[in-house]
Amino acid sequence: MIFRKATFSDVEDILKLINDYAEQGLMLARARNTLYEGLREFILAEEDGKVVGVAALHLVWDELAEIRALAVHSSKIKSGVGRKIVDMLTDEARELGVKTLFALTYQPGFFAKLDFKEVPKESVPHKMWKECINCPKFPNCDEIAMVKEL
Repeated sequence: MIFRKATFSDVEDILKLINDYAEQGLMLARARNTLYEGLREFILAEEDGKVVGVAALHLVWDELAEIRALAVHSSKIKSGVGRKIVDMLTDEARELGVKTLFALTYQPGFFAKLDFKEVPKESVPHKMWKECINCPKFPNCDEIAMVKEL
C-alpha cells in the first residue's frame, strides 16, 4: 500500500469514495470543485492502483487545523489505513506549528482511539465554523466535535 499526496487524476476516485459514504449518511458530501480547490490538502492510500483511503488537513486559523473528509474503502476498514492517514496529517500539522487539531465527525470512537477528545461544539473557536454556513445541515449540525492538542 502506498500513502501519498493526492493529484488531479485522483479527484474522481476521491469524490466517489467520500460521496458513497455521504449517501449512507455517514459523512458530509463534497462537491467536485471543492476537491479541486483543496487538492493540496489531501493524503490518500492507494492499493493496486485504487484509492482506498483519503483525508485532508485544512488550515483554519493561527495554529488551528481540521482533519476533514476522512473516508476509507469498506474493504479496508479496521486495517489501519485511516489511522495511518490521520497520523500522517497530524505529523504534517505539527511540522506547520499547529497547536489544536480538530475533526467534526459522525465517528467519534475512531478519533477517540487517536487521542482526540469529544468537546461541546460551543467550546471550539468560532473560526472553525466559517464554512458551516455552506453546509446543508446548517444551523442544525449533528456532527461531533473532537479536538486534539498537539
